[in-house]
Amino acid sequence: MRKLQNLTKLVLCAALVAPLVGCGGDDESAVKQVGDAKEMFGCNVINVFNAGEYIGEGVISDFETMYNAKVNYDLFESNEMMYTKLLGGSSYDVLVPSDYMIEQLLAEKMLQPLDKKSYENLGLLNPSVVESQKGFDPTLEYSVPYFWGNVGLVYNKTTVDEKDIEEEGWDILKDPKYKGRIFFYDSQRDGFMIAFKALGYSMNTNDPKQIQEAYEWLSEMNATMEPAYVTDEVIDGMTNAEKDIAVMYSGDATNVLTENMDMSWVAPKQGTNVWIDAMVIPKNSNCPGLANKFIDYII
Repeated sequence: MRKLQNLTKLVLCAALVAPLVGCGGDDESAVKQVGDAKEMFGCNVINVFNAGEYIGEGVISDFETMYNAKVNYDLFESNEMMYTKLLGGSSYDVLVPSDYMIEQLLAEKMLQPLDKKSYENLGLLNPSVVESQKGFDPTLEYSVPYFWGNVGLVYNKTTVDEKDIEEEGWDILKDPKYKGRIFFYDSQRDGFMIAFKALGYSMNTNDPKQIQEAYEWLSEMNATMEPAYVTDEVIDGMTNAEKDIAVMYSGDATNVLTENMDMSWVAPKQGTNVWIDAMVIPKNSNCPGLANKFIDYII
């Protein structure tokens, strides 16, 4: 899934993306216990469900040391996978969904308000991102931003004509000369965003005709271009130059560009989306007190 801009250290880690704890921190040996979760909250285990490659080394173990707690850390490949597991009865204490999925979870009353009065680190959040957060959590009661970013194209400068990228934008994904040479991110939301932008429509359109046109755009692309549908494996795939073009999140793109100097990244001319992933607590959390402490710690 997406690995993006850190909300609290954006200035210090300016780049396409900055890891959550990528700007340094205390030596692991300096981490001390500050409380006992069992005594504080009556429970000492939380289950966290997050995207792959989305947290820094030592973050979980440090929290466990600080609160004499256990964090079971599970990974999902897509928001839809996470949602399906929730509907199937899986129990988690902290989730990290994308903005549109948080809207859905709120509409279905599957989240509980956060105990933000107990938080100490909310002031560290980027105010502009918090303002954008109101688009999916109007009262700001249910979520805390985690990462944000956008979607673009990573391409191999040695095999892709940069003029094609500049002139075609998203439509390069339907250019016959690149048939079989494309990674397409396996996400319904991002797929339709790309189609809407390529067609000149808003990604938030409710027009049935425009939605049908976007569906047909994607269907034609799938039938004629033979794209490989991927999630996190796109990082290694493009690092190893297995394809020439890939739909990628800006954070993933940074990883690829760091490892392979032949790669470049572009936000296509037709535009793209800016999104936020945020931390939430499901209504059926078994240890909400410790879950709130974990979210505040992550900030």
